[in-house]
Amino acid sequence: MKHPLPERPRHIAILRLSALGDVCNLVPTVRALQRQWPEARITWIVGKTEAALLDGLSGVEFQVYDKATGIKGMRALWRQLADRRFDVLLHMQQAIRASVLSLGLKCDVRIGYDKARAKDWQHWFTQRQLAPHPRAHVLESFMDFARALGVEDTRLEWSLPIPEAAFDEAQRLTGDAPYLVISPCANPRLRNFRNWSAQGYAAVIEHAWHRHGLKTVMSGGGSPQEREMGEQIRRLCPADIEIIDAIGRTSLKGLLALLDRARAVIAPDSGPVHMANALATPTLGLYATTNPSRAAPYCWREHVVDRYPDAVAHYLQKSPESVTWGTRVRHSDAMSLITLDDVVGHLDALLAATPPAADTPEPPSMEPES
Repeated sequence: MKHPLPERPRHIAILRLSALGDVCNLVPTVRALQRQWPEARITWIVGKTEAALLDGLSGVEFQVYDKATGIKGMRALWRQLADRRFDVLLHMQQAIRASVLSLGLKCDVRIGYDKARAKDWQHWFTQRQLAPHPRAHVLESFMDFARALGVEDTRLEWSLPIPEAAFDEAQRLTGDAPYLVISPCANPRLRNFRNWSAQGYAAVIEHAWHRHGLKTVMSGGGSPQEREMGEQIRRLCPADIEIIDAIGRTSLKGLLALLDRARAVIAPDSGPVHMANALATPTLGLYATTNPSRAAPYCWREHVVDRYPDAVAHYLQKSPESVTWGTRVRHSDAMSLITLDDVVGHLDALLAATPPAADTPEPPSMEPES
Protein backbone atom coordinates (compact mmCIF):
# COMPACT_ATOMS: atom_id res chain seq x y z
CA MET A 1 0.00 0.00 0.00
CA LYS A 2 1.34 3.39 -0.98
CA HIS A 3 1.80 6.00 1.70
CA PRO A 4 -0.67 8.86 1.01
CA LEU A 5 0.68 12.23 -0.06
CA PRO A 6 -0.51 15.34 1.78
CA GLU A 7 -3.11 17.36 -0.12
CA ARG A 8 -2.11 20.58 1.64
CA PRO A 9 1.26 20.16 3.36
CA ARG A 10 1.91 22.43 6.29
CA HIS A 11 5.61 21.69 6.71
CA ILE A 12 7.82 20.48 3.84
CA ALA A 13 11.37 19.24 4.32
CA ILE A 14 13.87 19.35 1.45
CA LEU A 15 17.04 17.29 1.69
CA ARG A 16 19.64 18.49 -0.79
CA LEU A 17 23.10 19.14 0.57
CA SER A 18 25.16 19.97 -2.51
CA ALA A 19 26.46 21.24 -4.90
CA LEU A 20 26.36 24.94 -5.81
CA GLY A 21 25.00 24.39 -9.30
CA ASP A 22 22.47 21.82 -8.14
CA VAL A 23 21.03 23.97 -5.37
CA CYS A 24 20.60 26.80 -7.88
CA ASN A 25 18.69 24.40 -10.13
CA LEU A 26 16.49 23.42 -7.19
CA VAL A 27 15.34 26.94 -6.29
CA PRO A 28 12.58 27.04 -8.99
CA THR A 29 11.04 23.97 -7.33
CA VAL A 30 11.01 25.80 -4.01
CA ARG A 31 9.32 28.78 -5.66
CA ALA A 32 6.72 26.50 -7.27
CA LEU A 33 5.93 24.96 -3.87
CA GLN A 34 5.62 28.43 -2.35
CA ARG A 35 3.19 29.56 -5.06
CA GLN A 36 1.05 26.46 -4.51
CA TRP A 37 1.04 26.64 -0.70
CA PRO A 38 2.19 30.12 0.40
CA GLU A 39 1.35 29.33 4.04
CA ALA A 40 3.47 26.16 4.19
CA ARG A 41 6.77 26.10 6.08
CA ILE A 42 9.76 24.92 4.08
CA THR A 43 12.84 23.60 5.84
CA TRP A 44 15.83 22.92 3.58
CA ILE A 45 18.61 20.70 4.93
CA VAL A 46 21.66 21.89 3.03
CA GLY A 47 25.45 21.88 3.02
CA LYS A 48 27.52 24.59 4.67
CA THR A 49 28.88 26.24 1.50
CA GLU A 50 25.53 26.01 -0.28
CA ALA A 51 23.78 27.65 2.67
CA ALA A 52 26.13 30.64 2.36
CA LEU A 53 25.16 30.99 -1.30
CA LEU A 54 21.40 30.78 -0.62
CA ASP A 55 21.36 32.76 2.62
CA GLY A 56 18.32 35.03 2.78
CA LEU A 57 16.20 33.05 0.31
CA SER A 58 12.69 34.20 1.14
CA GLY A 59 10.32 31.84 2.92
CA VAL A 60 12.91 29.13 3.56
CA GLU A 61 14.49 27.99 6.82
CA PHE A 62 17.91 26.42 6.35
CA GLN A 63 19.28 23.66 8.54
CA VAL A 64 22.98 23.24 7.80
CA TYR A 65 24.77 19.92 7.75
CA ASP A 66 28.52 20.06 7.23
CA LYS A 67 29.60 16.71 5.78
CA ALA A 68 33.01 17.16 7.37
CA THR A 69 31.34 16.58 10.76
CA GLY A 70 30.22 13.07 9.76
CA ILE A 71 27.90 11.12 12.05
CA LYS A 72 28.53 13.57 14.90
CA GLY A 73 27.03 16.34 12.80
CA MET A 74 24.09 14.13 11.85
CA ARG A 75 23.29 13.44 15.47
CA ALA A 76 23.47 17.14 16.28
CA LEU A 77 21.04 17.90 13.45
CA TRP A 78 18.69 15.13 14.57
CA ARG A 79 18.64 16.59 18.09
CA GLN A 80 17.96 20.04 16.70
CA LEU A 81 14.98 18.76 14.71
CA ALA A 82 13.77 16.24 17.29
CA ASP A 83 10.56 18.15 18.06
CA ARG A 84 9.55 18.55 14.41
CA ARG A 85 7.49 16.27 12.23
CA PHE A 86 7.30 17.05 8.53
CA ASP A 87 4.28 16.29 6.39
CA VAL A 88 6.59 15.28 3.56
CA LEU A 89 10.33 14.89 3.00
CA LEU A 90 11.61 15.54 -0.52
CA HIS A 91 14.75 13.42 -0.63
CA MET A 92 16.68 15.03 -3.51
CA GLN A 93 20.24 13.96 -2.67
CA GLN A 94 21.35 10.71 -4.25
CA ALA A 95 24.11 9.78 -1.84
CA ILE A 96 24.25 7.20 0.93
CA ARG A 97 25.35 9.88 3.41
CA ALA A 98 22.16 11.85 2.76
CA SER A 99 20.00 8.73 3.00
CA VAL A 100 21.49 7.88 6.40
CA LEU A 101 20.88 11.47 7.47
CA SER A 102 17.23 11.16 6.39
CA LEU A 103 16.67 8.27 8.80
CA GLY A 104 16.82 10.62 11.80
CA LEU A 105 14.13 12.96 10.44
CA LYS A 106 10.50 12.52 11.47
CA CYS A 107 8.10 12.73 8.55
CA ASP A 108 4.82 11.22 7.35
CA VAL A 109 6.05 10.29 3.89
CA ARG A 110 9.41 10.33 2.10
CA ILE A 111 9.58 10.93 -1.66
CA GLY A 112 12.62 9.97 -3.70
CA TYR A 113 13.65 9.33 -7.27
CA ASP A 114 12.25 6.51 -9.37
CA LYS A 115 14.49 3.47 -9.66
CA ALA A 116 15.89 4.51 -13.03
CA ARG A 117 17.19 7.79 -11.60
CA ALA A 118 17.98 6.71 -8.04
CA LYS A 119 21.59 6.04 -7.06
CA ASP A 120 23.24 4.59 -3.96
CA TRP A 121 20.13 2.52 -3.18
CA GLN A 122 18.11 5.67 -2.48
CA HIS A 123 14.80 3.94 -3.24
CA TRP A 124 15.31 1.77 -0.14
CA PHE A 125 15.10 4.92 2.02
CA THR A 126 11.89 6.38 0.55
CA GLN A 127 8.25 5.34 0.60
CA ARG A 128 7.10 7.01 -2.60
CA GLN A 129 9.03 7.40 -5.84
CA LEU A 130 8.71 9.90 -8.66
CA ALA A 131 7.04 8.96 -11.91
CA PRO A 132 9.61 7.94 -14.53
CA HIS A 133 11.08 10.81 -16.51
CA PRO A 134 13.75 9.42 -18.81
CA ARG A 135 16.56 11.69 -20.00
CA ALA A 136 15.52 14.61 -17.82
CA HIS A 137 17.58 17.71 -17.19
CA VAL A 138 18.67 18.07 -13.54
CA LEU A 139 16.39 21.08 -13.08
CA GLU A 140 13.43 19.13 -14.45
CA SER A 141 14.19 16.20 -12.14
CA PHE A 142 13.95 18.54 -9.17
CA MET A 143 10.69 20.01 -10.44
CA ASP A 144 9.29 16.47 -10.67
CA PHE A 145 9.12 16.49 -6.86
CA ALA A 146 6.71 19.44 -7.00
CA ARG A 147 4.71 17.71 -9.73
CA ALA A 148 4.47 14.60 -7.57
CA LEU A 149 2.69 16.71 -4.95
CA GLY A 150 0.23 18.06 -7.52
CA VAL A 151 1.88 21.37 -8.44
CA GLU A 152 1.01 22.45 -11.98
CA ASP A 153 2.45 25.98 -12.09
CA THR A 154 6.05 25.28 -13.03
CA ARG A 155 7.12 28.74 -14.14
CA LEU A 156 10.80 29.29 -13.53
CA GLU A 157 11.56 31.75 -10.75
CA TRP A 158 14.71 32.26 -8.71
CA SER A 159 14.95 35.70 -7.04
CA LEU A 160 18.27 34.85 -5.41
CA PRO A 161 19.07 37.39 -2.69
CA ILE A 162 22.19 39.51 -3.20
CA PRO A 163 22.93 42.05 -0.43
CA GLU A 164 24.12 45.53 -1.29
CA ALA A 165 27.46 44.78 0.36
CA ALA A 166 28.03 42.06 -2.24
CA PHE A 167 27.41 44.52 -5.09
CA ASP A 168 29.87 46.90 -3.44
CA GLU A 169 32.39 44.05 -3.28
CA ALA A 170 31.96 43.34 -7.00
CA GLN A 171 32.08 47.04 -7.90
CA ARG A 172 35.43 47.47 -6.18
CA LEU A 173 36.84 44.73 -8.39
CA THR A 174 35.31 45.64 -11.74
CA GLY A 175 34.66 49.37 -11.85
CA ASP A 176 31.94 50.62 -14.19
CA ALA A 177 33.02 49.36 -17.62
CA PRO A 178 31.21 46.33 -19.08
CA TYR A 179 32.93 43.01 -18.58
CA LEU A 180 32.89 39.34 -19.44
CA VAL A 181 33.25 36.79 -16.64
CA ILE A 182 35.28 33.66 -17.33
CA SER A 183 35.29 31.02 -14.63
CA PRO A 184 37.83 28.66 -16.16
CA CYS A 185 37.81 25.76 -13.72
CA ALA A 186 35.32 23.25 -12.44
CA ASN A 187 35.67 21.83 -8.94
CA PRO A 188 39.20 20.34 -8.73
CA ARG A 189 38.25 16.74 -7.95
CA LEU A 190 39.83 13.46 -9.00
CA ARG A 191 39.14 12.56 -12.65
CA ASN A 192 36.90 15.62 -13.05
CA PHE A 193 38.08 16.45 -16.56
CA ARG A 194 35.83 19.45 -17.29
CA ASN A 195 38.38 22.22 -17.85
CA TRP A 196 39.21 23.73 -21.22
CA SER A 197 42.74 25.01 -22.00
CA ALA A 198 44.48 28.14 -20.77
CA GLN A 199 45.48 28.86 -24.39
CA GLY A 200 41.85 28.75 -25.47
CA TYR A 201 40.67 31.06 -22.73
CA ALA A 202 43.45 33.54 -23.45
CA ALA A 203 42.42 33.68 -27.10
CA VAL A 204 38.76 34.22 -26.13
CA ILE A 205 39.77 37.04 -23.78
CA GLU A 206 41.66 38.72 -26.63
CA HIS A 207 38.68 38.27 -28.96
CA ALA A 208 36.24 39.73 -26.41
CA TRP A 209 38.52 42.76 -25.93
CA HIS A 210 39.13 43.57 -29.59
CA ARG A 211 35.76 42.51 -31.05
CA HIS A 212 33.37 43.55 -28.29
CA GLY A 213 35.30 46.00 -26.11
CA LEU A 214 34.84 43.77 -23.07
CA LYS A 215 37.44 43.40 -20.38
CA THR A 216 37.50 40.01 -18.67
CA VAL A 217 37.08 39.16 -15.02
CA MET A 218 38.37 35.71 -14.10
CA SER A 219 36.54 34.11 -11.18
CA GLY A 220 36.86 30.92 -9.19
CA GLY A 221 37.84 29.42 -5.86
CA GLY A 222 41.17 29.72 -4.18
CA SER A 223 42.54 26.22 -4.81
CA PRO A 224 46.10 25.92 -6.13
CA GLN A 225 44.82 24.45 -9.41
CA GLU A 226 42.49 27.39 -10.02
CA ARG A 227 45.12 29.97 -9.15
CA GLU A 228 47.63 28.29 -11.46
CA MET A 229 45.11 28.26 -14.31
CA GLY A 230 44.46 31.97 -13.81
CA GLU A 231 48.18 32.71 -13.87
CA GLN A 232 48.66 30.69 -17.05
CA ILE A 233 45.86 32.56 -18.78
CA ARG A 234 47.29 35.93 -17.77
CA ARG A 235 50.75 35.01 -19.04
CA LEU A 236 49.31 34.03 -22.42
CA CYS A 237 47.35 37.27 -22.91
CA PRO A 238 48.86 40.40 -24.48
CA ALA A 239 49.85 43.00 -21.89
CA ASP A 240 47.52 45.67 -23.32
CA ILE A 241 44.33 43.67 -22.61
CA GLU A 242 42.56 44.46 -19.36
CA ILE A 243 42.08 41.38 -17.20
CA ILE A 244 40.91 41.36 -13.59
CA ASP A 245 41.95 38.27 -11.66
CA ALA A 246 39.24 37.68 -9.04
CA ILE A 247 40.05 34.00 -8.53
CA GLY A 248 39.79 33.31 -4.81
CA ARG A 249 39.07 36.98 -4.12
CA THR A 250 35.27 37.04 -3.72
CA SER A 251 32.74 35.78 -1.24
CA LEU A 252 29.95 33.61 -2.64
CA LYS A 253 27.53 36.52 -2.49
CA GLY A 254 30.19 38.71 -4.09
CA LEU A 255 30.49 36.15 -6.89
CA LEU A 256 26.72 36.27 -7.38
CA ALA A 257 26.91 40.06 -7.69
CA LEU A 258 29.81 39.74 -10.12
CA LEU A 259 27.84 37.32 -12.30
CA ASP A 260 24.66 39.37 -12.03
CA ARG A 261 26.27 42.47 -13.55
CA ALA A 262 28.34 40.68 -16.19
CA ARG A 263 27.67 41.15 -19.88
CA ALA A 264 28.08 37.38 -20.26
CA VAL A 265 29.61 34.39 -18.47
CA ILE A 266 31.75 31.59 -19.91
CA ALA A 267 32.52 28.47 -17.87
CA PRO A 268 32.61 24.69 -18.06
CA ASP A 269 30.05 22.48 -16.34
CA SER A 270 30.36 23.99 -12.86
CA GLY A 271 28.54 26.06 -10.27
CA PRO A 272 29.02 29.46 -11.96
CA VAL A 273 27.11 28.53 -15.16
CA HIS A 274 24.08 27.60 -13.05
CA MET A 275 24.48 30.61 -10.79
CA ALA A 276 24.59 32.88 -13.85
CA ASN A 277 21.60 31.07 -15.33
CA ALA A 278 19.65 31.70 -12.12
CA LEU A 279 20.42 35.42 -12.46
CA ALA A 280 19.34 35.58 -16.14
CA THR A 281 22.86 36.55 -17.16
CA PRO A 282 23.76 35.42 -20.72
CA THR A 283 25.64 32.18 -20.19
CA LEU A 284 27.92 30.16 -22.45
CA GLY A 285 28.64 26.68 -21.12
CA LEU A 286 31.53 24.57 -22.43
CA TYR A 287 30.61 20.87 -22.46
CA ALA A 288 32.40 17.77 -23.67
CA THR A 289 32.81 15.44 -20.70
CA THR A 290 29.27 15.89 -19.35
CA ASN A 291 25.99 15.80 -21.25
CA PRO A 292 24.51 19.29 -21.68
CA SER A 293 21.06 17.80 -22.28
CA ARG A 294 21.19 16.81 -18.63
CA ALA A 295 23.33 19.54 -17.06
CA ALA A 296 23.56 22.66 -19.26
CA PRO A 297 22.60 26.10 -17.90
CA TYR A 298 18.88 25.56 -18.35
CA CYS A 299 17.74 28.83 -19.93
CA TRP A 300 20.79 29.05 -22.21
CA ARG A 301 20.89 25.52 -23.60
CA GLU A 302 20.83 26.71 -27.21
CA HIS A 303 24.09 28.60 -26.64
CA VAL A 304 26.06 25.69 -25.18
CA VAL A 305 29.24 24.56 -26.92
CA ASP A 306 28.39 20.87 -27.15
CA ARG A 307 31.17 18.41 -27.98
CA TYR A 308 29.73 15.66 -25.80
CA PRO A 309 28.58 13.50 -28.74
CA ASP A 310 32.06 13.73 -30.24
CA ALA A 311 33.68 12.82 -26.92
CA VAL A 312 31.39 9.80 -26.44
CA ALA A 313 32.12 8.62 -29.97
CA HIS A 314 35.88 9.20 -29.78
CA TYR A 315 36.70 8.05 -26.25
CA LEU A 316 33.91 5.56 -25.50
CA GLN A 317 33.31 4.34 -29.07
CA LYS A 318 29.57 4.68 -28.54
CA SER A 319 26.70 7.01 -29.42
CA PRO A 320 25.10 9.34 -26.85
CA GLU A 321 21.84 7.41 -27.27
CA SER A 322 23.49 4.13 -26.27
CA VAL A 323 25.17 5.24 -23.04
CA THR A 324 23.50 5.51 -19.66
CA TRP A 325 21.94 8.91 -19.01
CA GLY A 326 24.45 11.00 -17.11
CA THR A 327 27.49 9.08 -18.35
CA ARG A 328 30.66 11.17 -18.12
CA VAL A 329 33.60 10.94 -20.46
CA ARG A 330 36.47 10.64 -18.02
CA HIS A 331 39.37 11.37 -20.32
CA SER A 332 41.83 14.18 -19.81
CA ASP A 333 41.84 15.14 -23.51
CA ALA A 334 38.07 15.25 -24.06
CA MET A 335 37.69 19.00 -23.55
CA SER A 336 40.31 19.59 -26.27
CA LEU A 337 37.57 18.69 -28.75
CA ILE A 338 36.21 22.19 -28.12
CA THR A 339 37.82 24.59 -30.60
CA LEU A 340 38.45 28.31 -30.39
CA ASP A 341 36.07 28.82 -33.31
CA ASP A 342 33.37 26.98 -31.32
CA VAL A 343 33.70 29.34 -28.39
CA VAL A 344 34.11 32.70 -30.13
CA GLY A 345 31.35 31.83 -32.59
CA HIS A 346 28.94 31.01 -29.77
CA LEU A 347 30.05 34.08 -27.81
CA ASP A 348 29.40 36.36 -30.78
CA ALA A 349 25.96 34.81 -31.27
CA LEU A 350 25.13 35.05 -27.56
CA LEU A 351 26.07 38.73 -27.37
CA ALA A 352 24.14 39.48 -30.55
CA ALA A 353 21.06 37.73 -29.16
CA THR A 354 21.20 39.61 -25.84
CA PRO A 355 21.93 43.30 -26.41
CA PRO A 356 22.55 45.16 -23.14
CA ALA A 357 19.41 47.28 -23.37
CA ALA A 358 17.11 44.35 -24.11
CA ASP A 359 14.47 43.49 -21.57
CA THR A 360 14.91 40.20 -19.74
CA PRO A 361 12.64 37.65 -21.45
CA GLU A 362 9.78 36.02 -19.57
CA PRO A 363 11.07 32.77 -18.04
CA PRO A 364 9.65 29.67 -19.70
CA SER A 365 7.12 27.34 -18.19
CA MET A 366 8.36 23.82 -17.81
CA GLU A 367 6.65 20.94 -19.52
CA PRO A 368 7.99 17.48 -18.78
CA GLU A 369 9.72 15.86 -21.73
CA SER A 370 8.01 12.85 -23.24
